[in-house]
Amino acid sequence: MLRKSKAYRVSILALFIAIIIVQNFVPLFGYIPVGPLSLTTIHITVIIAAILLGPVDGGIVGGVWGILSFIRAFTAPTSPVQPLVFTNPIISILPRILIGVVAGYLFIGLTKTKLKPAISLAITAIVGSLTNAFLVLGMIAMFYRTPAVAHAYGVSDPSLIIKVLMTAVGTNSIPETILAAVVVPIVCLPLLKHSKIKRTSK
Repeated sequence: MLRKSKAYRVSILALFIAIIIVQNFVPLFGYIPVGPLSLTTIHITVIIAAILLGPVDGGIVGGVWGILSFIRAFTAPTSPVQPLVFTNPIISILPRILIGVVAGYLFIGLTKTKLKPAISLAITAIVGSLTNAFLVLGMIAMFYRTPAVAHAYGVSDPSLIIKVLMTAVGTNSIPETILAAVVVPIVCLPLLKHSKIKRTSK
């Protein structure tokens, strides 16, 4: 019975990885270009994987997204900023892994509270989304206040990058977070109710 459970979880993990790959390479499915930036829906897949499978597998799914982002930054960038900053694996890979880890552990913790499942799922989605947004934008602000990056963002002065990134939080991160908060409970509530998957926290 345990062997069946592991095999089932691995097959679901493979399915999530396949979805991540499709989202990365099908135009307008995972990334929606908006000016110099891209709105993404891929974080939702990572959060759902973390909720259903646990933080370990969620981190794996997020890591796959990060590796694909790293590769795309060299081969097929979705925005002018990507080849400048996402060629750094600390920015392209680490935050995506942490989406799954943070969302997975947070949801496990919230299940031990008296919150309704829908609220726990929405909170997990919001925190998971913001984990990615603040880590990526924060590290860009810390390490990439350069003329080249400023030009990619459409400003002439590198000192203005912080203001541009704060705008990005409003124009990109907030819509992505709201979308995740709506979609994640809708998808996960029925799946959790009927799921036979054993989540892993180790």
